[in-house]
Amino acid sequence: MHAELVVDCQNQHGEGIFWNPADGLVWWTDIEGCTLWSFDPVASISTSHEMPERVCCFAPKASGGLIVAFADRIVLLDPTMNEETLVTRFEPNNPETRLNDGRTDRQGRLIVGGMNEVSGNADSSVICVDPDLSVRTIIEGVSCANSTCFAADGATMFFADTPDREIVAFDYDTDSGSVSNRRRHASFEDEPGLPDGSCVDAEGGVWNAEWEGHRVVRVAPDGTIDRMIEVPVWKPTCCAFGGPDLDTLFITTSRLMSDEAALTKEPESGGLFAVKPGVRGVIDAPFNG
Repeated sequence: MHAELVVDCQNQHGEGIFWNPADGLVWWTDIEGCTLWSFDPVASISTSHEMPERVCCFAPKASGGLIVAFADRIVLLDPTMNEETLVTRFEPNNPETRLNDGRTDRQGRLIVGGMNEVSGNADSSVICVDPDLSVRTIIEGVSCANSTCFAADGATMFFADTPDREIVAFDYDTDSGSVSNRRRHASFEDEPGLPDGSCVDAEGGVWNAEWEGHRVVRVAPDGTIDRMIEVPVWKPTCCAFGGPDLDTLFITTSRLMSDEAALTKEPESGGLFAVKPGVRGVIDAPFNG
């Protein structure tokens, strides 16, 4: 299967994509471009929203507005995106780390992890923001948090520390929002790229965008890679099912660290791509705070 360009947005670093059934839009962030994007797949109209700083991931709130993970903090934004309420600062004592990948769990908590973007050391973490806005650390010793997503029943959390070249699974306590029983779910040792952002389908598969791999792959419930979608650019970053029937896989991509020769060869880099892979996705819950 081949993904096709649907928005030639030329993001510096597209990421954090999700489908919002409340407005019928696909949403994502251009982290380095400090911009939020949305796309209406029915009308084929895209819109961009400038932000004051880098947005690393975000999610709609059930009560309206957004919860936003900027590089150094998590805030609540009102529906106009003009007023923010601070939830927490992220690792204020470590100037090398920033927030990166995250998603809501099935109960509406935000699970978001960090990365060390200076040294690459495994000294960041993954935190949980509960609906009452309390914040807890659930994973420590992280170099680059990615692939956060949840099985349809919410009882399994998938995660990747990208340099480890694997996706791991945790038992996820849906009552407390805590993880246990970490185990390898899929190895990427023989894959051309590194595991980046992920989402799940209704049949239990995990779809992963391979950074610097020209592809998105599906990890079957038994941990084997059983499908592959070719993406005509080097750096896929994240994916999410969307559209009215949840049967379209949308894929963000990046131009980060690509020189002029690479961009001349792959001018669609940084665009939003889509494909119908033959399965349906699972809707992410809004943040319940």
